[in-house]
Amino acid sequence: MEKRPSDKKLKERDLKFHLKSYFSVLLMGFWVLAGAIATGSSASWVQWLERQTQTLFFKLRGSVPVPENMIILAIDDESLSAAPIYADDPQGEAIADLLATWPWKRAAYGKAIERLMAAGAKSVAVDVIFSTPSIYGDADDRQFQEVLQRYADRVTLAALYRDSPTPTGNLVQLVKPYQSLETTPMSVGFINYLPESDGKIHSLGTAYLEEVVRPLDLPTLPSFDRLALDSAEIPYPEPKGRDIFFYGSSGSFPKVPFWHILYEDWWEIHLKEKTFQDKVVLIGATATSLQDFFTTPFRGKKMAGVEIHAHAIATLQEGKSIKRGLPTGASEGIFVLVAVALAAVLIDKMPKQTLARLSWGFGLAIGWGCISYLLFAYAQTIVPAAVPVVAIAAIGFCHFIIGAIGDQRSKKRFRRTLERYLAAPIVEEILKQPDDYKALLKGGKINAAVLFCDIRGFTNLSSHLPPEVLVEQLNIYLDAMVEAILAADGTLDKFIGDAVMAEFGSPVSQGEKTDAMNAIRAALEMRSALARLRETWRQQGRVPLFNGIGINYGELIAGNIGSWRRMEYAVIGDTVNVASRIEGLTKKVGVDILIAESLYKLVAEEVEAVFIGDREVRGRELRVRLYSLVGRKGNLEDQKIYQQVREEMQEFLTPAP
Repeated sequence: MEKRPSDKKLKERDLKFHLKSYFSVLLMGFWVLAGAIATGSSASWVQWLERQTQTLFFKLRGSVPVPENMIILAIDDESLSAAPIYADDPQGEAIADLLATWPWKRAAYGKAIERLMAAGAKSVAVDVIFSTPSIYGDADDRQFQEVLQRYADRVTLAALYRDSPTPTGNLVQLVKPYQSLETTPMSVGFINYLPESDGKIHSLGTAYLEEVVRPLDLPTLPSFDRLALDSAEIPYPEPKGRDIFFYGSSGSFPKVPFWHILYEDWWEIHLKEKTFQDKVVLIGATATSLQDFFTTPFRGKKMAGVEIHAHAIATLQEGKSIKRGLPTGASEGIFVLVAVALAAVLIDKMPKQTLARLSWGFGLAIGWGCISYLLFAYAQTIVPAAVPVVAIAAIGFCHFIIGAIGDQRSKKRFRRTLERYLAAPIVEEILKQPDDYKALLKGGKINAAVLFCDIRGFTNLSSHLPPEVLVEQLNIYLDAMVEAILAADGTLDKFIGDAVMAEFGSPVSQGEKTDAMNAIRAALEMRSALARLRETWRQQGRVPLFNGIGINYGELIAGNIGSWRRMEYAVIGDTVNVASRIEGLTKKVGVDILIAESLYKLVAEEVEAVFIGDREVRGRELRVRLYSLVGRKGNLEDQKIYQQVREEMQEFLTPAP
């Protein structure tokens, strides 16, 4: 008995498997390290990707309620075009005078501030740059200054860090209210926001201060947003992060058109409804023609600058600034390294099925995305999301690709193996349900038809023919027999010398009657094919061959049977043994095809057969009732060939005088 190979030889035989495993580990390691390095380096494309993720998170979260103590007095398209409309209206006299042309008279803002204060506003923040004297003369400026003097502690004006291109590069200058206004003791704050890598406004004004103003050693001012709260004497916590908590898209905060303040009827309505009482009022442009619009994380139309200020002020007031969960890029890189590595290990521990690992990879990636979203939406905390999600999904996808390539190769090998002894439709059926077939390979009981076919007088023939002639003729014969079996959806089990064994209904059954009829079809075609071959061989001067076919139907045990060195699908059981014995009886009975009663009962309505009787079968106590197969009912060709073969066999079996 041969010894089993040593562990060393087994390892050598499994080299391809190990190489595949090593390749998988290398790919996992690549994605783990790539994710960690990319995150830790804070590369611009990584920042862009993370910002896109935050944009998605804002969209998923949707709009949330804004603080009730904030309102915008909008310099909108209606207000810019209001003067001609109300030129002849006594109640709109102020509109016709103050809003006649853009830029408006400074007195318009002064009157608006006076009325807002009279209506109970806590503070007014004007998002308009007054960097030069009024084009309407000193009187207009003086009127505005007088209002500012009265309400200086509750009014905030805007300043701007203006970035101007020069031959030597960009020049950043601080543009403040012109000198006469600056001497007025009101608050002045800068209105700049830092554009991010994705071209959107994400951060509070402090980010612009830290990344632009201080590095350039420019004069510093407080942020416009903080001063709006300070002048209203509204306490707020120190921001824990630097990003704005956008409450929604454009239109989240209530707006009142500027001209309403100057039109008496509307003004009375707002006074009566206490529209501005105890509110922080922002005055700023929302008109399309003034082009003071910016892109924010909320998709859709751009947001007016004054609206962004409203979101920033509300963020400060409610302490909802969005912070980074980890303080530095390096700590984020380490975090991603650990998270993705753990995910990679989990995916690797999953079942080996290709789709299972893909599902786990995408499941873990989506899971991390969900955790990141929940932290963002409910804890105002940003953790690396995009890179870990991509890395984890990529690991699952790589497992899928490697597994799919391996499965495809295995499937091709499997197909090639099956096609050698199974009909094409059966092969396709097995490949559609490989798991069912693999379960059968482990062993199971089935019902099927078993066919045995053997050449008559082969031993005597082999002693009279040269080996090469014998082998050639035998191969031609076997090829015809196999084609007949496969054409009838049969399974070629094995060759036993010159004998052929086949099953119908194993490993895939088409129903017991169909399986039984397929066995009949195969036997009749084998008879016809051999008759044609005999005619050809006679013309060639070769010795004609005859065969005997025995078919039985019953229960079988099917599965992979053999040694670890060679194992193949096979069927065993009493049904097989009886089929073999029936084939052996064909010579004694003097017919070419014998079928057992168990098969005949299934096809009796479709075939013609001659009852032979009950015969003893070696190795079995009970007799077997046998029938000689004539052909399909009403098929004259089958009957003709049956009669022809019977006469030829009688002549073949009759000893020469």
